[in-house]
Amino acid sequence: MMQNKNLMIGIAIIASPIVFALAAFPNSFSLSWNQGRGGFLFALVFVVAELIGLKIIISKKRLIAVIPLAIIVIAYLIGLEYGLRDYLIASAKQFDVQLIYSWTWMWDFIVMGIFTIAALSIFFGRRWIRIAPAGPIFLAGSAIILSLDAFFPYDSLGPLQYVVPYLVQTNVWLVNLFHLGTATAHGNMMFLKGDFGPMVLQVFWPSAGVHSIIIYSLVMGAFLLKMNIPKNRKAVYFGLGIAGTIGVNMIRIFSLSWYALKVTTDAKQWEEFHSVAGEIMFLPWLFVFLLVVILIETKKLKKLESEGKSLPKNN
Repeated sequence: MMQNKNLMIGIAIIASPIVFALAAFPNSFSLSWNQGRGGFLFALVFVVAELIGLKIIISKKRLIAVIPLAIIVIAYLIGLEYGLRDYLIASAKQFDVQLIYSWTWMWDFIVMGIFTIAALSIFFGRRWIRIAPAGPIFLAGSAIILSLDAFFPYDSLGPLQYVVPYLVQTNVWLVNLFHLGTATAHGNMMFLKGDFGPMVLQVFWPSAGVHSIIIYSLVMGAFLLKMNIPKNRKAVYFGLGIAGTIGVNMIRIFSLSWYALKVTTDAKQWEEFHSVAGEIMFLPWLFVFLLVVILIETKKLKKLESEGKSLPKNN
């Protein structure tokens, strides 16, 4: 009973900065990947999902050791409202940052990622990477993507931009297939004409969802690493997840085109839709896919146990 209580206290301590930010600054929890803290909530869900039900004792001493770190993170969040964010914006010029929003939100994810890794390390030592890697890796991956967007915006990062024209061409084919309007493509440019007139969309790698494929690969790789299942099944899950993530990204691009063709060509309204269309699809997809994998493997494990067979080696 005590070990469950301490585990729940540990989860509450890790969650405390996120809960504080949600209560104090709810408007900052936009689902847009580079305009808010919405990713914090999904990272927290990953942490809770991986820790809940563990039969590992966390000592009171370790719990107390993490509390000052949580207070420091909360102080950072408060400090942003009293000049720290202005300092970060001013410092962007010194580092030749191109996109200020990505730069400032990057630090939120860096701070929260460091805190989560530090807390889990204090609780579990080096074993944390096998116990609860998904949340910290999601935060760290988001920070990396934001840094790339801050320093190499738009199409300046060639390797990540490489696949975009192919996604654009596929989307143009779908628009014409469903007779939503007229659509043509040139490189990463889409020329659309629908119910409200023409609109030109220029697609860069973050908008195409390339960042979500990178984040998926990091999170799913860490998640599969800890699972005691054969390598071939891990490869199948990983491949299916990649295919699903690409599919979600295609749905996102298609929905953005549909919005311009059938709803409005007003740039402001379209941008509001664009700012949430990606994460509102990708993050639930990532969570649901991981949940499905867990359910499938749990069912297989129970079947093996009921048949009295030995568990497969984690190879």
